[in-house]
Amino acid sequence: MSGKKTFIVEHLDPELGPWSELEYIAIAKESQATNTAFILSSLPDGFRVPTTLQDVEAFTAEKRGVEELYAGKKEKVCLLDPAAAKDLCPEDGEAFEAFLFGGILGDDPPRDRTSELRKKGFEGRRLGPKQMTTDTAVRVTRMVVQDKIALDKVSYTDFPELKFSQHESTEMPFRYVADKDGNPIMPEASS
Repeated sequence: MSGKKTFIVEHLDPELGPWSELEYIAIAKESQATNTAFILSSLPDGFRVPTTLQDVEAFTAEKRGVEELYAGKKEKVCLLDPAAAKDLCPEDGEAFEAFLFGGILGDDPPRDRTSELRKKGFEGRRLGPKQMTTDTAVRVTRMVVQDKIALDKVSYTDFPELKFSQHESTEMPFRYVADKDGNPIMPEASS
């Protein structure tokens, strides 16, 4: 079952915040570049999909939830869940066709919003002990199930410090995938 993978973010907020928008754009663009699909599901009535997302072919906005989208195929959906008993592994790319994320994943401190999806009975996998942003969680999952990189072989940077000026910086309280230079891969700010 190594066909095209689908990454689903079950949107759990009534609106779309600016940081989430940047993360969703990053997921959509990476999905396009890697021949995967990105579905933003459970969108409330009146939800405004940003033009930058509408323009990406790999992206689909859905009012339906994952239970309706995968009715009768629940076993094909893997829930990325910090409380799961098993870690995600490359073989999971053969077992599952869709990977489900509960947005917003980047809460600090975590509020276990994944519990809303856990109750629906999807089989779960962990991405390790540290909290990730939504785009990072999707990126790591794609690397493991599509690129077949073991979870412990993914290069990370934890809690990076972002410097805005000589006297101003902030520490991001999340784990990120590191690029070839060891810098965190983050969404690009919109122009």
